[in-house]
Amino acid sequence: MFTKDRLMTPRCISKNCKPVSFEWMAIRWRHKALAILLGTWSVFVTAAAAEPKGFLETIHHHVTLASTVTDNGDENPYAIVVAPVSIGAIETGDVLVDNFNNISNLQGTGTTIVKYRPSTKQMTLFAQVPQKLKECPGGVGLTTAMTMLKSGWVIVGSTPSTDGTTATKGDGCLLVFDPNGHHVATWAGPTINGPWGNMAVIDKGDSATLFISMAGFGIPGPEVLDPATHYPVTVRKATVLRLELSVPEGKPPVLLSQTVIGDGFAQRADRDNFMFGPTGLALGADDTFYVTDGLDNEITAIPEASTRTASAGKGKLVAQGGLLGWPLSMVMTSAGHLLVCNGKNGQVIEVDPVSGKQIYAQWIDPDQAQSPPGNGDLFGIALTPDGKAFYYVEDDVNTLMIAKP
Repeated sequence: MFTKDRLMTPRCISKNCKPVSFEWMAIRWRHKALAILLGTWSVFVTAAAAEPKGFLETIHHHVTLASTVTDNGDENPYAIVVAPVSIGAIETGDVLVDNFNNISNLQGTGTTIVKYRPSTKQMTLFAQVPQKLKECPGGVGLTTAMTMLKSGWVIVGSTPSTDGTTATKGDGCLLVFDPNGHHVATWAGPTINGPWGNMAVIDKGDSATLFISMAGFGIPGPEVLDPATHYPVTVRKATVLRLELSVPEGKPPVLLSQTVIGDGFAQRADRDNFMFGPTGLALGADDTFYVTDGLDNEITAIPEASTRTASAGKGKLVAQGGLLGWPLSMVMTSAGHLLVCNGKNGQVIEVDPVSGKQIYAQWIDPDQAQSPPGNGDLFGIALTPDGKAFYYVEDDVNTLMIAKP
């Protein structure tokens, strides 16, 4: 039978030990609990340190999905868009890809959009328009500028040519397709010239805001050389244009207003790549708009993108040089990092736009037929619906690819 003293003084097992109080034992257990807690925290910190620093470190597999060449021979895949809804001929998660070249491999002459369905692994034709479309100044050559709205409308840019160079470049236009691939509207005008970069979108259903770069203003043919560099002359007239749309139910979107929110980006003609201009466009959660300028080898940021009433010029510098090599298309991950396709090699680069740190580079097209490997092969990029992988195209072999964990 325990007495009060025995409750206050735990039994001493060792012959030479001295009884200790419960207060001392409480202190000892607090220390032990703290040690366990610190040990657990140490394991957590170690585990956290072992976690990937960015998105690209989780990507380990690159899989060819399908050829993007159409029955009419169109090739050179550019834009990639993942369908946000099921409507018409489109299912949620379908991948739309357009072609910039025709069967003769002339740039600025592609007229088709193809559709890849992940569930069936089939690639089919989604839309096609005549190359000489009178509503579009200069005709049709579908570019990296493409999006699909929640309402089902597909909008794509055209920067056309008749001989595959900017010497015959037309001003181009924006084409609107219904979800069954029928061409229903064309937008053209003085602010639209060479719709080029992949679109960023704010989509509210009955209204939408589009951001598109225009790289065609004042660009000469590739034969006009800069005497200092002996390359085609660089013109700094490319813009970022914000379009405000109304989307009436059951009717094509209506263009309400246009505002230039950025200008002064570099552009020039190129025989191999048709032309260079601001290509990668991405909108951050804080309304900061990011732009890749390939010729200046940089990424810049324009604040208050959806509300500003005047141009911010090129905006604030985010990253320049380093792993970047002619940065082209760009997409933002769920963590707020930028994935940027290089034009000068087959790498995709991950950038933290807040710190400007270039986190990681991964070869996604190591084709050694080009120098450097993959040079000029990468254009469109788009995240999968779950945000854990991304689609891209290899235009050297005209294929749609997926990069995944």
